[in-house]
Amino acid sequence: MPYWLEIVINFSFAWLSAVGFGLIINVPHRGLILCGMSGGIGWMVYWFSMQLSFGRLASNLLGTMVIGILGYLFARRKKCPVTVFNIPGIVPLVPGVPAYQAVRLMVEGQLSEAEDLILRVAIITIAIAMGFMLSQLVIEVFFKIHKSRKNKKSLL
Repeated sequence: MPYWLEIVINFSFAWLSAVGFGLIINVPHRGLILCGMSGGIGWMVYWFSMQLSFGRLASNLLGTMVIGILGYLFARRKKCPVTVFNIPGIVPLVPGVPAYQAVRLMVEGQLSEAEDLILRVAIITIAIAMGFMLSQLVIEVFFKIHKSRKNKKSLL
């Protein structure tokens, strides 16, 4: 399969999953396309990071940071809360399959394999939380620098 087709398929399904989840949680219609963009771009950052062998932790962290920054920018543009774009955007990155497999293995009594999967889910969840925190930090630092430069220009 050509590389460009893999990119199109990955972006399309990530966009669809984010928009579908946005429809389920009643995101305003004016924000649905940007919800899909947030999820699609965040997934592509994750996917490209995995292709470059960054690992699951760093890839989820980078993908979530991009989703957090885009969510803030989209929220300012559409005059909606940031969570309108962050929650559906994060859906492609949520580790659903390893969580399901961990529960299935616990039910079957294979506790050592289940522990490994639970640890993987916990690490990914922590990376997602850290990505949102770091994106908020980046946004605050950017606007603080922007505001101080504006004040310096107005004084001159």
